[in-house]
Amino acid sequence: MSLPVFQNYIDGSFVDGAETFESLDPSTGAPWAVMPAAGAEEVDRAVRAAHRALSDPAWAGLTATQRGKLLYRLGDLIAQQAGRLAELETRDTGKIIRETRAQIGYVADYYRYYGGLADKIEGAYLPVDKVDMEVFLRREPIGVVAAIVPWNSQLFLSAVKLGPALAAGCSVVLKASEDGPAPLLEFARLVHEAGFPRGVVNVLTGFGDTCGRTLTSHPLVARVAFTGGPSTARHVVRNTAENLAYTTLELGGKSPVVVFEDADLESASNAIVAGIFAATGQSCVAGSRLFVERSVHDRLLDILASKAKAIRIGDPQDTATEMGPLATERQLQHIEAVIERSVASGARVVTGGQRPPGFRSGFYYEPTILAGVENETPCAAEELFGPVLSVIPFEGEDDAVAKANDTPFGLASGLFTRNLTRAHRMIRRIRAGVVWVNTYRAVSPIVPFGGYGLSGLGREGGSEAVLDYTRVKSVWLRTSDDPIPDPFVMR
Repeated sequence: MSLPVFQNYIDGSFVDGAETFESLDPSTGAPWAVMPAAGAEEVDRAVRAAHRALSDPAWAGLTATQRGKLLYRLGDLIAQQAGRLAELETRDTGKIIRETRAQIGYVADYYRYYGGLADKIEGAYLPVDKVDMEVFLRREPIGVVAAIVPWNSQLFLSAVKLGPALAAGCSVVLKASEDGPAPLLEFARLVHEAGFPRGVVNVLTGFGDTCGRTLTSHPLVARVAFTGGPSTARHVVRNTAENLAYTTLELGGKSPVVVFEDADLESASNAIVAGIFAATGQSCVAGSRLFVERSVHDRLLDILASKAKAIRIGDPQDTATEMGPLATERQLQHIEAVIERSVASGARVVTGGQRPPGFRSGFYYEPTILAGVENETPCAAEELFGPVLSVIPFEGEDDAVAKANDTPFGLASGLFTRNLTRAHRMIRRIRAGVVWVNTYRAVSPIVPFGGYGLSGLGREGGSEAVLDYTRVKSVWLRTSDDPIPDPFVMR
């Protein structure tokens, strides 16, 4: 039986890749589809098509309101096809179907949100100190955007880039990860159906050393929006040294969750489970470092261990499954290696710590909790991108803050306490771009998202994200009919 074949989407047409590769089903480890691998020539064609679209009246001649209607149409199509997209994402990445369906349905709201913002990108009038001058500012599209996303939550991570970029009037080349690109290649069909002009949105996949490098260093790319890991981000930044593209980076982290003794432990434990075991821990905001006030440390650890053992591992296409496989075998091997080093350095496995029995194929790993951990322990220091929770006790607010901030990352954080004044003190002191209080892993198109330090540069989401895809043009209009004064003196 032949495997399904996917294509890249370039300049309004679906095209084969220069090369192809097989994508694996993480639940079985077996090939299930053939994917296109774009080479340098195809990337160049996509970027040039995007650049041409910027001056094509079919796109450049649209009003902002018309751009917004296209985005709204795209959102509607995503909502209508959420089931199909969810099935593809689950098949290609192993994320459970109950989450992909819910998340992709919500992704539609991101496009609707930015569709509504398209005609609200405003300039400004400046009351300058020259009586014969009228000065105003225009916001214009920054240009061709290279949007690069990883395999996890890829439709969401694409929406926070494409939504504001298209609302601002930019054109986009979207690179899907070579690990699990199926849903984004299918998403291109919805872009086509929505009626975006040729070249405005191009969707392709390929490998970093060819496709990714060519895209981020291309001289016609003006803006790079990247989500991934710090090591790849460094390559991206080096690549943009030639084109000087404005770059934003969202890079994940080792997010701290802090639980004080007065917290509702049952509620906190559910949020902690959501933060580290949902999506098999493969989330940039995974709450992988848990800091618990010593007086309730053992009690919360027991609650969490019980909940972790009860998580239903299984086929990600089964709606009863609560945790599926990891997306790739190399990720599974990485986690196993880090756990081994952590135990060797003194960490204790409370539960999990191995491949689950009964799963002879696929990239499955048990929900794992480690105690006896310090911030220097490999499992706490390194981003595992898997279902591994490191639990560390603390004594009082100062100790909690010191330990929570003892990381080069700073994307998200969680805080659990019934004490309102303490909550506000901690919010000010925790070094992270997102602080969830008495909850975890909540998102909205209205709320900006991003981190500090190695967690990246810039913010995605929210109304101000649209401005990051514009350039400001200052316009000086002389209103006097008198001759221009002395030309040798700056006005």
